[in-house]
Amino acid sequence: MTSIRDVAAVAGVSIKTVSRVVNKAPNVSETVRERVSAAISKLGYRPNQSARRLAGGRSFMLAFLYNNPTPGYTAALQIGAANRCRDLGYHLVVEPMPLSGEARFEILDRLVAALRPDGVFVAPPLSDDKALLQKLAEFKLPCARLAGSIVAESFNIPTPERAAGRMIADHLIGLGHRRIGVITPPADHRAALARVEGFKDGLAAAGLPVGNDMFVRGGFDFASGLEVGEALLKRDAPPTAIFATNDAMALGVLTFAHRQGLSVPDDLSVVGFDDTPASATAWPPLTTVRQPLEEMGRAVVDALVAEPDEAPVFRFELICRESSGPAPAS
Repeated sequence: MTSIRDVAAVAGVSIKTVSRVVNKAPNVSETVRERVSAAISKLGYRPNQSARRLAGGRSFMLAFLYNNPTPGYTAALQIGAANRCRDLGYHLVVEPMPLSGEARFEILDRLVAALRPDGVFVAPPLSDDKALLQKLAEFKLPCARLAGSIVAESFNIPTPERAAGRMIADHLIGLGHRRIGVITPPADHRAALARVEGFKDGLAAAGLPVGNDMFVRGGFDFASGLEVGEALLKRDAPPTAIFATNDAMALGVLTFAHRQGLSVPDDLSVVGFDDTPASATAWPPLTTVRQPLEEMGRAVVDALVAEPDEAPVFRFELICRESSGPAPAS
């Protein structure tokens, strides 16, 4: 079996230098790094992960804790994070967490005891779970958060949720809509609540009333989109457009509209958020906001491994499809 000494001999460097290259340590010249990498490839060397962990006092594992009812959102983050972990010589552990109760702390205790991850990252709504973040701090576990809105002992990477909400308002108002229903997220999804605030910014800028009667809370799932969509569309003066703060709820609205014989977008425009795979295959395809989810997954891994001084900046994009169109003539 090829050893680290064999690699060092072929590359003409010390064993310590090979170790630095394997562990992706800084202060190794690109020329030396390429020479060592070529020797590793030539000899088919595979580092001993147990020895690697013991030598550096690290597990080379990162944990992704999540609780989100939209599988496409979580899966895309996970893909980006897993690919970046692979690039950096780490492994990713994925752990679903409840939103409340002592069970989440028991899960965390077992995770830390068994695997001792080098860091943890969380996505909304766990990004604002004060008790969970405090527990991570007590474990002295480095933590990176996506879209957190509270102060905590962790590295937070903000996302332009409010700007995206404003973008959707501008889109629908530009199409002539004046009666617009909004399906808001659960109260614990604070990042998504910023989308609602951005939407209200757009209404105010256009001189439209920002009343609460057209804002109805959903559960971030298909069933609640169906239910709230029905409640909004059975009003005496129903909206001509509905913005649902995630795609799952928007698809629920689309389904109810079809059952009622409404034409989308001729009778009703529908807009979602997240650009999940189902949004492109729905009929009609859903206008939505695309988040660079895989890029975001990579960024939280970099935040844990490289500890950057500044958070990256993400760009959200409005994807206009056939579910939104001009407001019907009154």
